[in-house]
Amino acid sequence: MKQINAEILTIGDEILYGQITDTNSQWMSAELDQLGIKVVRKTTVGDTEEAILTAFEEAESRADIILITGGLGPTNDDLTMPMLAKYFNSEIIMNEAVLNHVKDFFERRGRVFTELNKRQALVPKIAQVLHNELGTAPGTWYERNGKVFVSMPGVPHEMKNLMKMHVLPKLQQVFQTPVIYHKLIKTVGIGESFLADKIKVWEDNLPEHVSLAYLPSVGHVKLRLTAVGENREQLEKDVDLLIKSFLPLGGDYVYGYDNTTLEEAVGDILKKTGKTIAFAESCSGGYVQHKITTVAGSSAYFQGGVVPYHNDHKINLLGVRPETLEEHGAVSGACVKEMAEGVRKLFKADIGASSSGIAGPGGGTSDKPVGTVWIAYADGEKTITKKLQLTQNRELNIKLTEIAVLNLVRKRFTT
Repeated sequence: MKQINAEILTIGDEILYGQITDTNSQWMSAELDQLGIKVVRKTTVGDTEEAILTAFEEAESRADIILITGGLGPTNDDLTMPMLAKYFNSEIIMNEAVLNHVKDFFERRGRVFTELNKRQALVPKIAQVLHNELGTAPGTWYERNGKVFVSMPGVPHEMKNLMKMHVLPKLQQVFQTPVIYHKLIKTVGIGESFLADKIKVWEDNLPEHVSLAYLPSVGHVKLRLTAVGENREQLEKDVDLLIKSFLPLGGDYVYGYDNTTLEEAVGDILKKTGKTIAFAESCSGGYVQHKITTVAGSSAYFQGGVVPYHNDHKINLLGVRPETLEEHGAVSGACVKEMAEGVRKLFKADIGASSSGIAGPGGGTSDKPVGTVWIAYADGEKTITKKLQLTQNRELNIKLTEIAVLNLVRKRFTT
């Protein structure tokens, strides 16, 4: 079955200037993917005739479907409709159905209908008009040489409604598309290149209809398996078998699939094991607690926590010994060990976890440079400490510490 490709074209100087963020393209891509349509390019151009016409021509050469948003207002800088008319060598006409809709739209809201507003009803004669019930700018549909152009407003809620009500159903009628099935394997605690080395043989032996992509982000690497075929159920079975063969190689680093977050994965482990947890965070400033409590139902396992920045609070709240601080300092394995054990007792939790470090940008020494962080886990039977050597960036160090603390908890139950 032929792969159907799409290009998304966004028109507007305001997007190029950074005054508006283009969220439409991401949403449209996800919707097209569900239909088995592959987005091969996303392009943004300014409000000039040359840029728009060139973008139309280039997109038509690459894709079967060209979806256009923006540039449909009634003012002179809104060029999408006249450029579509020029590109398809069509005259522009006043569409009576659109005109009546625009008049009614203004009247129902008690607003004055002006001559300028009439321009919203000017559309290329060749176009099929797509009714925009949520706004005044209509969508338009064009077909030529097996290719489809669709123009829609840039206002997100209007575009989404047009896509759902008109564009997606029509695309399904025009094109026969394959099934595209994605599965994300989410890993933590290993870098992209190290993971690639571990699974190289497995990756090299993937079947032809399944591809693998590495999607690294801060502290995580997602593996996206994409299977293409005609039967979704069979594709899901194929991918499940591949994941089973992957787990003996990289399973220690896997914390979940698809939309699962690390904090959700840790929460699930704590719920299943009936364990409770408390945190003592110095350098991470309560960020671990923030993340763990973003999960609905976290009160079932999260007991509480403290942010003992000052050493007096490490001593008075958590029972860290003064001699520990004098001999080893606050940024040390000895200190975070006593912090984790102390917060566990303070909140009567099954598990205590802690962090202390030099987040930066200042405060580092030759022995303990910026980015030096210690974390710990304690459960009454065993206490584990770990040293991290992170970056020069404070915000990034806080985020990486949070990930490392949660992963330390996760690994205690999975290894």
